[in-house]
Amino acid sequence: MTLPDPAQTTAADATAELIAELTARHFTIAVAESLTGGLLVAELVRIPGASKVVRGGVVAYDTAVKRDLLQVDSSVLNVHGPVHADVAKQMAAGVRTLLAVNDVRADIGVSTTGVAGPGPDGGHPAGTVFIGLSKGNGSWVVPLLLDGDRAEIRAETVRQAIDAVRALIAEGDAE
Repeated sequence: MTLPDPAQTTAADATAELIAELTARHFTIAVAESLTGGLLVAELVRIPGASKVVRGGVVAYDTAVKRDLLQVDSSVLNVHGPVHADVAKQMAAGVRTLLAVNDVRADIGVSTTGVAGPGPDGGHPAGTVFIGLSKGNGSWVVPLLLDGDRAEIRAETVRQAIDAVRALIAEGDAE
């Protein structure tokens, strides 16, 4: 049997593998999206059986929603704006709590924030993206500077977010 080359793995394959990994570990995931506008959670729930692990998603396109619903610190938003590494981390942590079931937070939170374009916004060029991750008591960010048009930047952000969550889970195995 020949295994597929990881460099040739499609987003769909990676997503199915992520859902399988989450299911096998009995992990739940919650999603907070800004620039991807629901594309990430849609990609996750496209996979049959995703309902066992996907808690849901919040599209927090408005900065006030990031603050009020996801508990992103106002001072961070006031100083840096919504496109910042700390905002992404706080969104990922906040959505785990927001989508708690029976007072149990989701095991993993993932978020996207950035500028999809077509032009710059808030002093950031199009393609500036931050993917936030939260698991246990930790939070991390994956900064990206992507090329392409608006649709390509959003699609690549989804692909990178799937890969980032898979890497986060794999890192836990190495500990």
